[in-house]
Amino acid sequence: MRLSVVGRVMGMRPGLRAEKVVTVGDVDTAIRLGSGDVPVLGTPRLLALAEEVTVAAVGPHMDEGRTSVGTRVELEHRAASPVGMRVTVEAELLEVDGARLVFGCTATDEHGTVVGTGRIERVVVDRERFLGRLPS
Repeated sequence: MRLSVVGRVMGMRPGLRAEKVVTVGDVDTAIRLGSGDVPVLGTPRLLALAEEVTVAAVGPHMDEGRTSVGTRVELEHRAASPVGMRVTVEAELLEVDGARLVFGCTATDEHGTVVGTGRIERVVVDRERFLGRLPS
C-alpha cells in the first residue's frame, strides 16, 4: 500500500519525548503472546510499548486531521524482565525529515538494566486519505 504522506510537518522538533512505566504482568509475557515459552516480558509487547511512547511523544503536536503510522522498526531486546518487574520505556524524537519522524527508544528495568533499545520510524499522514486508501 502507498502512504498518503503529508509535506513538511509543522511544529515537530527533535527532542520531543514521552515515557511509560509498566509492571510486567502475565498478559505481557512471551508465553501469553506466543513468542516464547518463558514468563518474561515478550518482545512483541516491548515493541508495542515502544511504538506507544513514540505516538505519545508527537501526538499533542500533530495538526488536526493528521496521524502518524509506523514504517520501520529496529529493536534489540537485551535483557529479560520477569512478571512483577517495573519497566520504563522512553522515546525521543531524533530527526524530522519532511513527514518522516525518527525516534530512539530505550527500555530500562527498576534496577537500571537496559532491557531494550531501538529505532522507530513513523510517517505523518492525512488520516482521511490514509483510511480512504485501505482495501475494502
